[in-house]
Amino acid sequence: MRLRYIALIAAIVSASTTSLAAQTFKAENRVIVTPQSNGLFSVSAGNYWGARGAWCAAADYAMDVLGASGTTRLYVQVPTTTPSGPVTFGLTPGNTTPVGVVSVSASLRTAGSNLSIDHAFQFCYDARLQSIP
Repeated sequence: MRLRYIALIAAIVSASTTSLAAQTFKAENRVIVTPQSNGLFSVSAGNYWGARGAWCAAADYAMDVLGASGTTRLYVQVPTTTPSGPVTFGLTPGNTTPVGVVSVSASLRTAGSNLSIDHAFQFCYDARLQSIP
């Protein structure tokens, strides 16, 4: 009986940690990040914060969930095709050619656009300033 109880607890813990990894993440600017396969993750691009908000959310997710350092680069893997469509980010260039960001708003429409996590996280200050009473 005791062995069956331990096995049940182990199964519950295993299931809960698996489901936690697959859940969405709400960034500090309230933008939702959805994990995908192979370390990629999708960020909604058209929320109130626009492109800056998408980069902020990607940086927040990369640090908090993936444990990436600030010097790690974020890459647009699958760009948005509509103003409010999602953008898929990753921590490697994948099959894209890395491209420097000249315009933050245009960066979400270009595969390979990349910023350091520290740089992208600076855009989170927009949300912090807006939340001051």
